[in-house]
Amino acid sequence: MIIEAHAVTPQPWKNGGGVTRELLRWPAEGGAVEGAGHWRLRLSVADIAADGPFSAFPGVTRWFAVLDGAGVVLSLPDGDHRLRPGDAPLCFDGAEAPGCRLLDGPTVDLNLMLQGLDGALQRAQAGDAAPAWPQLGFFEAAARRLHWPATGPAPADGFWIGVAP
Repeated sequence: MIIEAHAVTPQPWKNGGGVTRELLRWPAEGGAVEGAGHWRLRLSVADIAADGPFSAFPGVTRWFAVLDGAGVVLSLPDGDHRLRPGDAPLCFDGAEAPGCRLLDGPTVDLNLMLQGLDGALQRAQAGDAAPAWPQLGFFEAAARRLHWPATGPAPADGFWIGVAP
């Protein structure tokens, strides 16, 4: 299956700081994002338009990467993390709900959230071999296109999404 981010209807955040395009939720019938619900995996592209806190997701492991814009500073208990396009994704506990400060205007970001699953979001360049995960997807950064499932090598510059039960 191939999912184009531009074809997904954006949903506004409760805090008004941006919108999210949910590309993948598993299981698909999982509850609403607020309070996490019954999903185990959620992948989305978010447009962050204003400074503000992330929502708290206790029991969720979050991966975050900047796709476009100057970047952000996420404030977590272990300190501030500056993320720009091209940086490695940041993994953090979803319960921590970091503050987010835009470096210089809006950004577009990739978010992977996992409940009860082991997984990773890993940068890749076109032609890179696929990592060894039981379930694997690929997100093309420039085209904003998700391939699920995916097999290697990487079709373009982007991110491997690896998941194991």
